[in-house]
Amino acid sequence: MIVKKILIYLPIVLILFLTQSFFWVPTYDKQAVGNPARLVKYVQGSSGDAQILNPILSADSSSSSINDLVFDGLIDLDNKLEYRPRLAKSWTQFEEATLTLNTSAFLPGGKIADTDWPNTLLAALEHNTAWTKNLRSIEVIPAKTVQGEIAASEKDANKISYTLHQPPRLKFTLEKIDQDFFEPIKQWLGENYFNKFPYEKFVRADEPSQQKKLQSHYKEILPLAEHNPVIEFDLRTDVVFHDGHPFDSGDVLFTYESIMDPKGTSPRKSDYEPVKSAEVLGPHKIRITYKRLFSPAIGSWAMGILPEHLLTQEKLVEEAKARGRDPNIFTLRDSNFGRHPIGTGPFKFAEWKSDEQIRLVRNDNYWEGAPEYEEYVMRIIPDSLTQEMEFYAGAVDNYSVQPHQVARFSTDDKYQSFSSLGYFYSYIGYNLRNPLFADRDVRVALGMAIDIDPILQYILYGEGERVTGPYPKITDWYDPAVKPLPYDPKGALAMLNAKGWKKNADGWLEKDGKIFEFNLITNSGNPVRKNILTIVQESWRKIGIKCNTQLFEWAVFLKDFVNSLKYDALVLGWSMGIDPDLYQIWHSSQAGPRQLNFVGYKNAEADRLITRIRREYDRPKQIAMARELHRMIARDQPYTFLYVAKSTQLLDKKIVIVETEEGGEKSYKKIYPTKDGRIHYYFNKWKKLATIPTFSPAG
Repeated sequence: MIVKKILIYLPIVLILFLTQSFFWVPTYDKQAVGNPARLVKYVQGSSGDAQILNPILSADSSSSSINDLVFDGLIDLDNKLEYRPRLAKSWTQFEEATLTLNTSAFLPGGKIADTDWPNTLLAALEHNTAWTKNLRSIEVIPAKTVQGEIAASEKDANKISYTLHQPPRLKFTLEKIDQDFFEPIKQWLGENYFNKFPYEKFVRADEPSQQKKLQSHYKEILPLAEHNPVIEFDLRTDVVFHDGHPFDSGDVLFTYESIMDPKGTSPRKSDYEPVKSAEVLGPHKIRITYKRLFSPAIGSWAMGILPEHLLTQEKLVEEAKARGRDPNIFTLRDSNFGRHPIGTGPFKFAEWKSDEQIRLVRNDNYWEGAPEYEEYVMRIIPDSLTQEMEFYAGAVDNYSVQPHQVARFSTDDKYQSFSSLGYFYSYIGYNLRNPLFADRDVRVALGMAIDIDPILQYILYGEGERVTGPYPKITDWYDPAVKPLPYDPKGALAMLNAKGWKKNADGWLEKDGKIFEFNLITNSGNPVRKNILTIVQESWRKIGIKCNTQLFEWAVFLKDFVNSLKYDALVLGWSMGIDPDLYQIWHSSQAGPRQLNFVGYKNAEADRLITRIRREYDRPKQIAMARELHRMIARDQPYTFLYVAKSTQLLDKKIVIVETEEGGEKSYKKIYPTKDGRIHYYFNKWKKLATIPTFSPAG
């Protein structure tokens, strides 16, 4: 989270300059009268410049905001946080699952010929109507021999070459993806079918001395039961890139292959690592097959699609030679495309003046209809106070309001404001490896001793809400029935007393001759977190807990404390996504050094839920499991969950949404946010009027 610093002191000269500049810049009203072009240009203030205008390579918010206007993905989130078609006009998800035939196993009906397996299995499971109803087809895949190689281990990158004599397999095509599909089959076949599979007969190292090293990879090389989810996208046929070249499935395949290119440096490789294969089925149809169950995968196809015809290897070699660069090491990141992008989006790239501005112009041929604005400009204004002054003067059209300003701006008739909770939350995390925090009741008592209201009232100026669990409050995954811990210092002290902690002569809690003392740390440069340290420290002092607080520079904080797991407790926050997958933050396998479960939370039942959530494709089932996980983590209190801060954006009231009726007649509506607070979702329909419109009570 970026926290704006409060200006405490300015030299008199600078104050005079800022004050005078406010009056020197014409107000928006005067700009509109003297310059009608200002009505058709949207100016966005940004604290930082973009880094690269290529969606598969960018990792900063400024670049992403431009890329979102220049490029389209196959899908994106609609106003209700559900996926909607974009360059893909539709898609279907289904599953292909395979079962390796173990002919040496003892089978319920005795030995079964390969060709008899489908009918035998159907007969055995015909009573399971849900299973048979979901089954589209079964076929036998004949045995085959393939060559392969695999890294010896994570620490040993040397490759082991092997020969796989793949036994026959059954291929099941399912109507819907089902992580429990194999359960009835396993019950019928028995555990020995899988536990005693003779891998060594089928997987042989080309160099016999390496056979032992290969043993740990048997199940990876020859999976016995494999889920292969499939997404088939039907693409729009009416889309062209900004240079007029038609968009097709080859561009989608090229974008995926560019992300996964071993020579590339895309930060998004992990999003596509679960893909097993990508296959073009026609000019406007593409099939993506996954090597395992991973429901968050669908979201990766919101990635902006690149134009293959401009960025092939041949084109990169030509560019490298023309610029006097070595073609052997010249990559997509080196290409001028990152400074002059061409996509299919609603705006075309026009100009980039580093550290000054990026200018886009309207795409009149946009497949969804041309935007109302003719021009979009991102102005780079690093100083927040200057951004504020420019907004007052009408030189920029947006302003991110600081918490202490919200009340004042809410009564100003010139502006429309939009407050949203967003995906971020703050918390106190306890290192559960420390015996002080090993007991769940102790962690609950620590949370009950903290009065959160002063944080919300005096630090956030009321611009925040309590949270109780690990999901963003605005999502369906968050369980609204879970109540925050009560502020109850007496109850907290009673809980600690019951655990053997008693106050000594100095007023500190003591047990077995040891004072309840620990360090609470956070990063410097964040005044909100610094103030939280003070409030929490005082809250705990009142019940006899000795808490020492420290601030560290961010890099030191991460390297020496968080990543190395050498801390007692810390104040931090998470900026979450829309997906319910919490594997990296909460699964017990992710609790090592330099991993995200740095508090060391380990709960076998939580692990089971987390794994099932990321493998579940049925949304209602995901919601039920996610809320169960929320309740479980809220009960265990590995964090004291604090709050989610509101984010408030200001716009001039003259900016409206234009709605076009079937007959071509246009009407104006107030701008309104989506479920998660996005106001730019409707940006292509925004228009700036010369005067503030009058709306009917309904709109």
